Amino acid sequence: MSTRTTDTTITFEHAFTLSSVDGAQPAGTYRLVTDEEEISGVSFIGFRRIATSLYVPAISASGLSVQVFQVDPAELAAALAADRATSP
Repeated sequence: MSTRTTDTTITFEHAFTLSSVDGAQPAGTYRLVTDEEEISGVSFIGFRRIATSLYVPAISASGLSVQVFQVDPAELAAALAADRATSP
């Protein structure tokens, strides 16, 4: 099976928390890496997510050590939606 990795960024306008990340994280832009594996045995090319990793601290916080947390994609999406709902 082949795998693919997508490296993107996400931005929070407000501090946020996730159950798998230590403590509240400040607003900022964060690196997000998604790993997917190819689904075999189907007549089309498809992939399923196998890991979603959030890199902490935010990209702008240079000089600090980076930690990587495996996060729940649904919880992350909910946190981003809540962040956007509270923005003016």
